[in-house]
Amino acid sequence: MEANPKNIFTIKVEDGKPGKDGQPAVGPVFRSVLAKDGFPQLEPDMKTSWDVFRVAADKYPTNRMLGWRPLKDGVPGPYLWKSYKEVYDEVLQVGSALQQLGVPPGSRVGIYGSNCPQWIVAMQACNGYSLICVPLYDTLGAGAVDYIIDHAEIDVVFIQDKKIKEILSPNCKSAKRLKALVAFTLATREQIKEADEIGMKVYSWNDFLKGKVNPSQPCPPKENDICTIMYTSGTSGKPKGVILTHESHALYVKGVNLFMDQFDDKMTTDDVFLSFLPLAHILDRMIEEYFFHKGASIGYYHGDLNALRDDIQELKPTLLVGVPRVYERIYEGILKAIAELRPLRRVIFNVLYNRKLASMKSGYSHKTASPFADMLAFRKVKARLGGRLRLLISGGAPLSTEIEEFLRVTTCAYFIQGYGLTETLGPSTVCYIDDMALVGSVGVPATYTEIRLEEVPEMGYDPLGVPSRGEICIRGKSLFAGYYKNPELTNEAIVDGWFHTGDIGEMSPDGILKVIDRKKNIFKLSQGEYVAVEYLEKVYGFPPLVEDIWVYGDSFRSNLVAVVNPHEENTMKWAESNGYKGSFSEICKLEGLKEYILKELAAVAQKNKLRGFEYIKGIVLDHIPFDIERDLVTATMKKRRNNMLKYYQSEIDTVYKKLETQKNAAKAK
Repeated sequence: MEANPKNIFTIKVEDGKPGKDGQPAVGPVFRSVLAKDGFPQLEPDMKTSWDVFRVAADKYPTNRMLGWRPLKDGVPGPYLWKSYKEVYDEVLQVGSALQQLGVPPGSRVGIYGSNCPQWIVAMQACNGYSLICVPLYDTLGAGAVDYIIDHAEIDVVFIQDKKIKEILSPNCKSAKRLKALVAFTLATREQIKEADEIGMKVYSWNDFLKGKVNPSQPCPPKENDICTIMYTSGTSGKPKGVILTHESHALYVKGVNLFMDQFDDKMTTDDVFLSFLPLAHILDRMIEEYFFHKGASIGYYHGDLNALRDDIQELKPTLLVGVPRVYERIYEGILKAIAELRPLRRVIFNVLYNRKLASMKSGYSHKTASPFADMLAFRKVKARLGGRLRLLISGGAPLSTEIEEFLRVTTCAYFIQGYGLTETLGPSTVCYIDDMALVGSVGVPATYTEIRLEEVPEMGYDPLGVPSRGEICIRGKSLFAGYYKNPELTNEAIVDGWFHTGDIGEMSPDGILKVIDRKKNIFKLSQGEYVAVEYLEKVYGFPPLVEDIWVYGDSFRSNLVAVVNPHEENTMKWAESNGYKGSFSEICKLEGLKEYILKELAAVAQKNKLRGFEYIKGIVLDHIPFDIERDLVTATMKKRRNNMLKYYQSEIDTVYKKLETQKNAAKAK
């Protein structure tokens, strides 16, 4: 079979322009070939998020729609399913109950909890009855929830049972404005009584639906109506309410449909998606809307990410969508299994891997590159992932080229990356399946998107240089309508129709994008040198003993320091080989481990030709991974750098004092 020819993914619709009259230079504007004659129009019956679901329920009434695993004595059982017709009927019951509660069209309704069928039923009830859905991350604490309920002026919250106590907490002062809480399953008598004292009703799910045997008809939204206000967790400051219209949701679904229709392997009603990223996260939400459009099935994880493999084996999904950390864990698990093979089998695996990778790089599809290698070695990897996976998607942050290549070869499935934000309804760029020229990139503009780069002189990024680099700016039809109650921030983010993402990209001459940095995550050291911290964290994340790393510096210091989360398994192996004994937390206190990791970081810096001021001179070791509980990362695992500084301030000061003492001692000599 012949290899595939080079594909053309984009068209250039505008040339780049040099800076003039104080305006920054901008690079050329690229658009998807799917929109070469202009952005495609929506069909008359598919103009809102409600249309997407309504049409699917009518077209696929008996198809399995939503699946979940009921727990018995804490142990998840087999998946149970609701059909499209069953979900539609329940949506009408919930919408009617909201009407009877006195919640008029245009009201804001919150949804607070982990992914489950009730989450989607509440969301679709909002869509069908022209209410505005306001999702809440299930990992947000009472402080953030209090802010959003007040800021969005929410009237009712659909809520996971265990979260009720957070709304009723004294810290959640805005709870007094709520008309009702509706539990995903059951509310206790004590909670009902406590809520009643502040004038709020609390309903169990079945009680809320009771008596709605003849539900009122939906009150469908118009395309320009607000569908969702999605609050981004943000890495600093208060959450921002991103306004998304019904039309933008429908455009996303049509755009993905046009994109997927290019390929021989199409999404069908037999496809199954395992949902575990928060539904309050734009990526999972929009993938699910596309699955509704196709009449396909969505199974929810049972709530424990550490036991995700059990859900995979039970559900046997055909699509998996995750952030890079998910795929890093899969990669590490496969490498661990390979390391346990007998030497000869390990050699055979590596030979087959290199052979298939070479064939894929020469243009063969993953199916035709080496069926022999798939049968002999990689089918076992596929079996670990349920045995039916056809497509894996990574989003939220760039994934390393090494891991992407490895998973493209070994999973016997398509693997692609994408790039987007809440403000762009998820993927603004997407890779094409089976095209190895896109490995290491986040792909090309999506169907309804135009992209260009803008000059960032303080960081030395020039979109007219070689390579073309600058801030990623996005224009198109599937953009947010603004930030809720914040016109100043909206005008700051959207200039002349271009949304400024704050991310730094590198664009190839044919419109392929890489994300290389973050505009806001730069700082100046005392010697006047700018440091692009996210790039350094990617570089310094490669040593085997480094699980995660936060790099810090400021304009009053000349050196960089870092907080490192050591990799537990590799650290314990190091300790054993060096004669150390103790628990992981005890090992992480060893000066010898600090010195070893510092040497490893220096070796990585040298290998990657980092400049002297980019070398890390001192470190703090924390055996506990950066987590949401300490408010060190967002729900999508982005670092909250201001919070990290507050948390580790005393230890960082100690490291800097030690460096200063060493410097003075060296001068004295």
